[in-house]
Amino acid sequence: MNIIIVGAGEIGRHLAGSLSSAAHNISVIEQDDSLATELSNQIDARVVCGDGASVNILVEANVGECELFLALTSNNNSNIVACSIAKQLGAQKTICRVDPGLQREEWLFDHCGHFQIDHLFSSERLAGVELSKFIRNPESITIDEIARGRIELQQIIVSDRSEAVGKSLREIKLPPRVRIGSITRKDEALIPTADEVILAGDYVTLFGEPRKLSAIVDLLQKSPSDKEKKINVVILGGGEYGGTLAEMLQSWNCRVRIFEQDPAVCETLTELLVDTTVINADATSISELREEQVGDADFFVATTQSDQDNVMTCLQANNLGTKRCLTLIHRTDYADAISQAGAQLGIMAAVSPREVTRRELMRFITSDRYHVVKKLKAGEVIEVTLDEKSAVIGKRVNEIAWPEGCGLVALLHGIHATVPAAEDVFAAGDTVYAIVSRKALKKFLKLC
Repeated sequence: MNIIIVGAGEIGRHLAGSLSSAAHNISVIEQDDSLATELSNQIDARVVCGDGASVNILVEANVGECELFLALTSNNNSNIVACSIAKQLGAQKTICRVDPGLQREEWLFDHCGHFQIDHLFSSERLAGVELSKFIRNPESITIDEIARGRIELQQIIVSDRSEAVGKSLREIKLPPRVRIGSITRKDEALIPTADEVILAGDYVTLFGEPRKLSAIVDLLQKSPSDKEKKINVVILGGGEYGGTLAEMLQSWNCRVRIFEQDPAVCETLTELLVDTTVINADATSISELREEQVGDADFFVATTQSDQDNVMTCLQANNLGTKRCLTLIHRTDYADAISQAGAQLGIMAAVSPREVTRRELMRFITSDRYHVVKKLKAGEVIEVTLDEKSAVIGKRVNEIAWPEGCGLVALLHGIHATVPAAEDVFAAGDTVYAIVSRKALKKFLKLC
């Protein structure tokens, strides 16, 4: 593929390095002369020194022949403008990095549609999602987001205590717009129909809005007599990573406290996080951790910009009694080392923002007209955007003879996303997400 990356910061440099050894034609645009020179000496790629939002620089980088354009600087406006101009100059697909604040505004304004951006993401939010997987539902195998973060995928194991065991999906009566996309049972993996019976030990993949999923997760994992207990979470650092994580957790069954040294940041967090306790204190101090009884927390999560502070405070929290510690590690090689030695250090997991961003973007490195969002044993979760020639345009979901072995799990229309219902109508420009078996893939794509 012909790939252009704008920005040679942490994210851009890491991605360019991982792609440089592959059979891709890579160009990197970086405004800082020293960074551009350094990168040029490190990787096998064309490096252009200049402004990625400049028409002249984009033309010099042959943007008209670009199959994938990635704007990865730390500046929202520069990335949005670069993507918009690149699209007008002929780039086939544009991917834009933004901060979590702008991504929150997508509920109010369709930046992708207005600026003709194909995909918009926040590395802070991706890291927050990765950290939240361990907290929100420790018994889940996987938690991921699709459809611009509106729809969530959760994999869980059905408990033998669940009252759903022995019942068919039709009898369970799932909440509206919640779907069981696949079931894995021993060596068998299937995309179920409404008559499929749930058994204890089944690996079940759920799709739905995050708040709606909690009810069905409880149904499949708990007995009616189980009582909910709030998860006690302490977060170190109120920057974009910590604040984003707290925002995700506060709508769930979590009691969240966040330590932040900067009074101005504390004030901002207090306004944003109505159900979170914000503590203006230095949590690297063992006395502060003791005073706030951090040892009683279910989870301690370190999210500052300092890898050293993150690791050391996790060790302190573990020594005080916190059994499950999570940390953000900005250097990918450090994250791998800490993850491997986690049991000895008392650290449950180390998350690298660079690595989670690389995994997110790698799914776009393809010449297929669809993207693989997630690979499951029963099939692949794919996304495909409908054009005017699609056979399903103007039709309801229940009017279409879908091939056996596929199931719709999300529908993105503008800024609105939902799990499709029978009466939903497809329109040109909609993005359809489906779990599709290998046998059903060609037939499904022929419809879309």
